[in-house]
Amino acid sequence: MRGFRKTLGKVGLHLGLLLVSLLTLLPFIWMLSASFMENGAASTFPPRFVPKHVVFDQYLFLFQRMNLGRFFLNSLLLAVSVTLVSLLVNSLAGFAFAKFSFRGKRPIFLVLLASMVVPGQITMLPVFLLLNKMGLLNTYFGIIIPGTASIFGIFLINQYLKSVPDSLLEAARIDGASNFLIYWKIILPLAKPVLVTLALFTFMGTWNDFLWPLIVMTREEMFTLPVAIANLMGEHTQDPELMMAGSVVTIIPVALVFLLLQKYYIQGILLGGLKE
Repeated sequence: MRGFRKTLGKVGLHLGLLLVSLLTLLPFIWMLSASFMENGAASTFPPRFVPKHVVFDQYLFLFQRMNLGRFFLNSLLLAVSVTLVSLLVNSLAGFAFAKFSFRGKRPIFLVLLASMVVPGQITMLPVFLLLNKMGLLNTYFGIIIPGTASIFGIFLINQYLKSVPDSLLEAARIDGASNFLIYWKIILPLAKPVLVTLALFTFMGTWNDFLWPLIVMTREEMFTLPVAIANLMGEHTQDPELMMAGSVVTIIPVALVFLLLQKYYIQGILLGGLKE
């Protein structure tokens, strides 16, 4: 009897999880379906989840007449650039805080952690003014430079690298390895899970960022995908099928990246967040 109740409880739990998953995915399923519908078909009630006639007109319009491919490449260039530079800077800083002793190390780290509670919107104005003085508005560097380092990234890598034995680094130094060689040959390979986690956070954050590119960029040919989709919504509010197609184009790359790297993402979160 006890075994039957245990089995029944597991079945109920899995059914509940399945129901919650379906409810979560329902809007995305409708969005994908609506993007292949004819004009006006997505406005019917009750909403359709299977298009009556599958058409690709919305995607053709986006890439041929709206030049969405250019905006897609802009977003891809910026997301990849910010991710690579951020990984380099954050890993170096995290390595320094985790494995080196220097004057003011703890106070500096505490100040960095305390600044995490400051909303990013508050720092936008001073950063904007600095970039304006440097002549970096309406340039890709105006997006890349502010994203080169993040306090969260430094903290995450610092916590992860605390698990690396100091004896391993000392053995490398005895063999004549420089600090940079230790970083390149030992630290980076060992930190692969947390680096993938940080890369996912950074890539998705940069890809989906709307407000900062909107502030920095005024030339249409330099718009990122979220900014272009927002302009699309303003011009075609009566075309939900077109807007859904634009949303699908925006979501698919980050979804694919997450699915491909989710194993490292989960591993990095678990290992990086539990170190003391």
